Amino acid sequence: MSKKLVHIFAIAVIILLTSCSGYERVLKSNNYEEKYQFANKLFRAEKYQKAIRLYEQLVPLYRGTDKAADVVYYTSHAYYRSEDYTMAGYYFGMFVRDFARDSRAVECEFLQAYCAYKLSPNVELEQSATRDAITGFTLFISRHPDNPKSKEAVDLIKEMRDKLIEKDFLNAELYYKLSDYKAAIVSLRNSIQEYPETKYREEILFLLVKSSYLLAEKSIESKKQERYQKAIDEYYSFIGEFPESKKAAEAKKMHESATKALSKYKSSNL
Repeated sequence: MSKKLVHIFAIAVIILLTSCSGYERVLKSNNYEEKYQFANKLFRAEKYQKAIRLYEQLVPLYRGTDKAADVVYYTSHAYYRSEDYTMAGYYFGMFVRDFARDSRAVECEFLQAYCAYKLSPNVELEQSATRDAITGFTLFISRHPDNPKSKEAVDLIKEMRDKLIEKDFLNAELYYKLSDYKAAIVSLRNSIQEYPETKYREEILFLLVKSSYLLAEKSIESKKQERYQKAIDEYYSFIGEFPESKKAAEAKKMHESATKALSKYKSSNL
């Protein structure tokens, strides 16, 4: 290695060590203004994790001062840009709560809901974050109907509702696949009542027919008559809405079987 390269390398190492030692010194310093300025410098340099450590120290120290809003604002954005949406959402919420009259509060209110949206998991998992996102966006729209972000909020609510609809259907379908027909019927009915616009409506109504029929077949004698009648009622609800369904033939066979079984019970009661 040439002397020139060695010299450049040595300078780079010195700069790196000086930078690191400078950060550690500021981190331990009681000079709050220096700490604040250094945190802002790191934020602008996109070194968010390091900035966060300093901002976290400053949040309680600057509470009640004229810099309090700025510190919370930059802390929330540092977490947000680090893709730590749990902590970002927490600090955006703090900003909205503590600095409601600040001009940046509306932005933080939207981003708090958006953090919940980013935390919304795959449809197979628990969906509390999805519900939080819907609630947050709904409140944002009601409070700021003319804000340009409200249109985006409407679209995101629809996306989140579609996820809840799919989750609801998968839960109900799971009961059916597990042959827990009574639970499937309850879950399917709840799903159709809560989300009448669901794209799974045809499948839900068909599964209500099938679950009701299979439940009747597996029931004790004393309950068969009532449950076959319910299966027949579910068939008419299904075929009334979807007469051209691909499942119509299968549903008709269950209807005919249930009707035949029911006629036997009715004749025995004469």
